Amino acid sequence: MVTEVRRGPVKRAKRLFGGFVNNPVLEDYSLRYAPSGFRKWSEYGVAMAALGSIAYMADLAIGGSLAIQYGFTNAFLGILTAAIIIFLTGIPIAYYSSKYNVDVDLLTRGAGFGYLGSTITSVIYASFTFIFFALEGSVMSQAFTLFFGIPIAISYIISSLIIIPLVVFGMTALSVVQKWTNPIWISLFIIPIAAILIKDPQTVATWIHFGGKSPSGAGFDPLLWGSAAGIALSLIAQIGEQADYLRFMPKIKPAKKWKWWFAVLAAGPGWVVLGATKQLMGSFLSSIAATHGTPLANANEPIHMYITGF
Repeated sequence: MVTEVRRGPVKRAKRLFGGFVNNPVLEDYSLRYAPSGFRKWSEYGVAMAALGSIAYMADLAIGGSLAIQYGFTNAFLGILTAAIIIFLTGIPIAYYSSKYNVDVDLLTRGAGFGYLGSTITSVIYASFTFIFFALEGSVMSQAFTLFFGIPIAISYIISSLIIIPLVVFGMTALSVVQKWTNPIWISLFIIPIAAILIKDPQTVATWIHFGGKSPSGAGFDPLLWGSAAGIALSLIAQIGEQADYLRFMPKIKPAKKWKWWFAVLAAGPGWVVLGATKQLMGSFLSSIAATHGTPLANANEPIHMYITGF
C-alpha cells in the first residue's frame, strides 16, 4: 500500500544579489555590443558624454613636458603633426563603431584580425587606460593635497574611491554627470588663459621664445620634432575610449544624416582637436609658470600651471 504524501509549496531562499543581477543600469553594456533597446540617448547626448571624457588634465602635463624638453617650436609642430595623424586614423574607427555599435574589441575581430587580434587590441587599450588613469589620478591627488593640506597618500585613496560609483553605473551616470559639469569645466578651463592674455599679452612672446631644457632652445630641430610627435602620438589609443561612447550612438536618420555625422566626427576623431588644444595650452602655461619662478621640474604639473594662471 502506497501512502500519498502531500507537500506544500517549496520556499526558496531569496537571493540577495538578485536585484543587482537584474538591474540593467549596473550592467550598462560596458563591453562589446550595445543593443538598440539600450541606445536611448540622442546624437548630442552621446557626443557630449564622449567629449566629457577629454576633460582629463594629463594633456596639459604632456604639452608642458614637451615644451620643457624640446622647446616651443619642436613641441608645437610635434603636437600638430600627431593631431593630424590621430584625426585621420580615427575617422574609420569612429564611423564603424557608431554604425554597428561595437567597441574596438569587436571592431578588430570584424576587420579580420580574429580572436588573437582582438585580444592584443584589448591588452593595448587596457594598458593605455591604466597608465592614463594613473596619471590623471596623480593630478587630482596633487590638487587635493594642495587644497586640503592632507598627505598625498590619502589623496590617492580619495581619487581612487570617487571614481567607483561612475564606473559601476557606467554610461547612465556619466551622461548625466558630464552634461551638467561640462559647462563648469569649460569655464574653469578658459578663464585662466583669458585672464593671462588680457592682463599680460606679452606672455605669447614669452611662450614663442621658450626653450626649456631643449638643446636647440626655441628653434627647430628635426630629431626633437620627431621625438615630440612620437610622444604625442602615444595618445592615439584614446580612440578606443571614444568608441566606448560611440557604441551608444542612435541609428542614422535619413532626414538628419548631417547631425549624425557631425556628432560622430566630433565625439570620435574630434577629441584630438580638444586634446591638441589642451597640449598647446599646457606648453603655454608651463612657460608662464617657469618665468614666474616655478622650477622646471614642477612647471609641467597642471596644478602649478593653474595656480600661476589664477
